[in-house]
Amino acid sequence: MRDRHSAAAGRRAARVLALLLGLIGALLAPGPVSAAQAAPGTSVIGHAAAASLPTKLRGVNRSGTEFMCVQNRGIFDGPADNASIQAIKHWWANVVRVPLNEDCWLGINGANPAYSGANYRDAISDYVSRLRQAGLHVILELHWSSGVHIGIGSNCWAYASRCQKPMPDSDHTPDFWKSVANTFKSDQGVVFDLFNEPFPNLVMFDAKASWRCWRDGGSACIGFLYPVAGMQTLVNAVRSTGATNYIMVGGINYANDLSGWLTYAPSDPEGKLVASWHSYNFNSCNTQSCWDSQIAPVAARYPLVVGEIGEDDCAHGYVDTLMNWLDSRDLGYLGWTWNTWDCKSGPSLITDYDGTPTAYGQGLKNRLASG
Repeated sequence: MRDRHSAAAGRRAARVLALLLGLIGALLAPGPVSAAQAAPGTSVIGHAAAASLPTKLRGVNRSGTEFMCVQNRGIFDGPADNASIQAIKHWWANVVRVPLNEDCWLGINGANPAYSGANYRDAISDYVSRLRQAGLHVILELHWSSGVHIGIGSNCWAYASRCQKPMPDSDHTPDFWKSVANTFKSDQGVVFDLFNEPFPNLVMFDAKASWRCWRDGGSACIGFLYPVAGMQTLVNAVRSTGATNYIMVGGINYANDLSGWLTYAPSDPEGKLVASWHSYNFNSCNTQSCWDSQIAPVAARYPLVVGEIGEDDCAHGYVDTLMNWLDSRDLGYLGWTWNTWDCKSGPSLITDYDGTPTAYGQGLKNRLASG
């Protein structure tokens, strides 16, 4: 999610553009493999066989650690103590997704030392440790990164990691993932989500070219104002440390489009890639027919986790329908987000950090409680 710091007008414009791009992508993207053709637990020819996740991951996102540090407001938005972790546990969640900021983790690009570098890394490491001690899996994802982007989808013109960019940068993101992987590689309960919501398609406007950029980066990414790191480069960076953790890789169009995922999936010598999909009511792939044709074939060949689900109407009709579809296929999902801002601007699952649900959050809470 582009979080609550994206303007509502920007979300409405992105919704219209996403619908148009979804139609264009359907015409230009490689044809999906049908679920009937795909053997569960296998991978595309030329890639290592995909290993199954040890459990179905169902839980929440915990936003704040991507933006608080670069806004000089601290590291966490709200409490990160054991009581707040137990409140998440009381929803019967088994995983928490934690967004990270590239500049704050590395201590670069003018990030305040009080909230970056060793202080930031230690705070994140401590939080992850306590989540794990509570029996929760953790997904660490890169949410805000470096690189100047002034085109469609831009929320800031800064080079620094002060908003979401369309793709990771090759200046710092490989180093970020080497450092994160080295820090957490001893714990297989920590999953690495390489980049929150890629949208190279809003820079290149060509589906096949966007997928090549997504995988390969560098010269395959035309029209960018900064050097781009592709997903293959980031997989290589993680594996260069000896880390064997699962790696999540989201598709294009804000991780909502997986139409080219099977064709362009990066290679992983460990065979532990996980497809990451995001699904909101305002996305272009927001119907069962799209899920059946575009998402199910990927889930038949790779583990798939829906890193973010949500809707912007403070209700849970859309997510209920989506969770029905996901549960019928035994797929995991995480609600956006365990924060207390207004549910229309986030959206948010809770009204307080004791875990009182919003009207929207009640839908996820009910589902998690049902087992």
